[in-house]
This record gives sequence, structure tokens and C-alpha cells, in this order.
Amino acid sequence: MTDQTPRTQRSLFTGLSAFPLTPIHNDEIDEAEYVGLLERLVTADVDSITALGSTGSYAYLSTDERARVAQLTVANSGDTPVLVGIGALRTRDVLANVESAQTAGAQGLLLAPVSYQALTEADVFELFRTVTAATDLPVVVYDNPGTTHFTFTTELYGRLAALDGITSIKIPGFDAAPDAWSQRVAEIRDAVGDGVTIGVSGDAFGAAGLNAGCDAWYTAVGGTLPAPMVEITRAALAGESEKAAALSADLQPLWDLFTEFGGSLRVSAAVAEHLGLVRPQSLPLPILGLDDDQKRKVAEVVDRLELS
Repeated sequence: MTDQTPRTQRSLFTGLSAFPLTPIHNDEIDEAEYVGLLERLVTADVDSITALGSTGSYAYLSTDERARVAQLTVANSGDTPVLVGIGALRTRDVLANVESAQTAGAQGLLLAPVSYQALTEADVFELFRTVTAATDLPVVVYDNPGTTHFTFTTELYGRLAALDGITSIKIPGFDAAPDAWSQRVAEIRDAVGDGVTIGVSGDAFGAAGLNAGCDAWYTAVGGTLPAPMVEITRAALAGESEKAAALSADLQPLWDLFTEFGGSLRVSAAVAEHLGLVRPQSLPLPILGLDDDQKRKVAEVVDRLELS
């Protein structure tokens, strides 16, 4: 099913937002490879592109490198809206990333509460308050406890949603039956109201979240394999929940790889390498990526599912 709705009529924070890798070789961003990944996303007609998410290795890049990625993304995304990740350990650096994203022409920001010392709810609320006071760009609350080690409460979602500028909340996926998903999304909706969209993350849970009423899918592997993720999203948002679930079930061998190999980053990089989109060893050290045997397993799944 193809969505013929003009992009200008779509909300920036609904549909499929694809998170591309930031290929790095010899400690330098490979700009040509990165632009190639962006071109795939534009061709696949994703609803938005989110640069410098976890799949984009934002935490490993300097502020100057991040400014360059923001520039490249906006310059090579055509009329596809661009969001830029701005999370950093210090608020000073977050605000520097806000400025570079604005200068590049981004249309939205993605903020994760990055930490070394454990953050309190007060710390996180003040971070978002400071950022929303410093910019007119809309902000996505990036709830990713697997990387930030901070867990948002539903109450905190509600407090943040009351801030001017908070436009979407990206919730982590979880393994549960459809009724549990619907209950969870309804709880969050009650807390944040109708003015803030709810987006699901965790690629294996995209269909479940959308079918339960989420407005958006913030997808890691969609930055490398956009076409099947677009198809799932279009089906779910058209009310074709059984089709969306079936399409996701067809990809179960891919989801199993994420579980086996510790998440989507290393697997996405291996997929991109197998498809010739990036050269080997494209992740920032000290992340080595998958070993040769693991890569062969990824390649077998990609070929068997005819992913491209």
C-alpha cells in the first residue's frame, strides 16, 4: 500500500522515522557512505529521517562531527523532514548541538538524557526545560533505558508533555500481548494528552506499538532497510493491523538477531556491510561490531528474507 498523502499534510511526528548509521572509517565520518544511506531513505519515502540517534552513534561523536552530520542530513534529504539527536553528557554540549542543528536547518530535535552519574527525575526535567526554553524547534523525548540507563515514569512523561516544545515521546518497546500494549499506550495518552504524539521504538515491536495506537515508529533498522519498515507502518496506520503484524512476523529471523547480538546497532552495521552500503568496520571504536561468524549469520538471514 502506498501513502499518497502530500508530505506537507503529514505531522512531523507521525509515521516512520528512520535512524541511519553514521559510517566511520579510520576515525573519520565517511560522508559518501552516509549520503548513500540518506538517498535510500528518501527513495523509500520514509516520513522523516532522524540523524544522530543511537544507531547514528551520536554519543561517540564530537560536537563538530555532529554539526557536520546535521548539515549533511539536511542537505541530502530533499523534502523529507529531518530530526537531529542532541543528547550529550553536559547541558552545555546539548545546547551547542541544538544550535548546530538549528543552523543546519533541522525541523526537530531528539533529546536523550545521557548520563555517567545516574540522573534523577529532577535532573532530567530540568534538562528538557532548559532545552525547550532555548529553542523554538519541537523536541522528541527519547526514552531509551538500554543506552541511557534512565527509566522514565508515566508521571514524568506527563510533566514533560506540559512543557512548550515537547511534541513527541519515544517509548521503548516491550514483549507483551496486544491488550497489554493497548493499555500501556492508553495510560501514556492519558498522561500526555492529544497534543503530543507517541512513538514506539525497538524494531521488533514496531507493528505492536502502531497497532496499539502509537502515532510513530522510531526505527533503528529502518535507517538501513527502510522499505519493509515503511510497508509495516503504512499498513498499521491504515488500520490493517493483521497485515502489519504478519509483515513483522515475517521478519522474526531479523528480530531474533537483535536479541542474539545485543541490539540493533551491530546488526544494522552488518546488514549495511553485506549489502555493500558501507565498508567493513564502520562503527566507532571501541565498538568492534560483529565477528566474521556472526556476520555470516546476518548475511544468511538477509539473503533468506530477500532484504535489500
